[in-house]
Amino acid sequence: MTEPAIPRPAASLLILRPAPDTQVLMGMRGAGHKFMPNRLVFPGGAVDDEDHHAPVATPLHDRVLSRLARGAEGSLARALGTAAARELWEETGLTLGEPPALHGLDYLCRAITPPNSPIRFDARFLIVDEAHIGGTLEGSGELENLRWIGVEDVLATDIPYPTRGVLILLRKWLAKSVEERAADILVPTYRIKGWDPE
Repeated sequence: MTEPAIPRPAASLLILRPAPDTQVLMGMRGAGHKFMPNRLVFPGGAVDDEDHHAPVATPLHDRVLSRLARGAEGSLARALGTAAARELWEETGLTLGEPPALHGLDYLCRAITPPNSPIRFDARFLIVDEAHIGGTLEGSGELENLRWIGVEDVLATDIPYPTRGVLILLRKWLAKSVEERAADILVPTYRIKGWDPE
């Protein structure tokens, strides 16, 4: 029996555009991708070695860093923030600054690809308001048809269960006050049997 692949740490970024209804930036992963081809996804990707020591203009908020650190040892918690910023730039042309300002990021949830998948990620989903973003939206080609989509509109489409779960958690997060968000300690985490707080 083949041992399950070890999940690679990864970060995805949900950029929120306030409108009459909140919108998020998503793109279609191309047919040639080995992981989730032809699926709507958020900008993001695996953590690189350079992300552990990349310079930042402002660090992650202490509360966000401590929540990430509960499941990310050493410098990985910080690297998740810099990876999210780097992937945003590479995939969309948008930026958190150069070097990136990470103080506006919040931590929503975590999803770990099941062991039966040949390609696995241990992905953290971070949130940032569009007000913290600069640059011009111009995809690199890695994500096709990049666009702003209403949360409810995405939920009405055929999307993978984990992505649906992330958006449902986002909807709950949006309904909370700043104080309620600050009081959150446990992190919703997707494993084989669904979402559980950890």
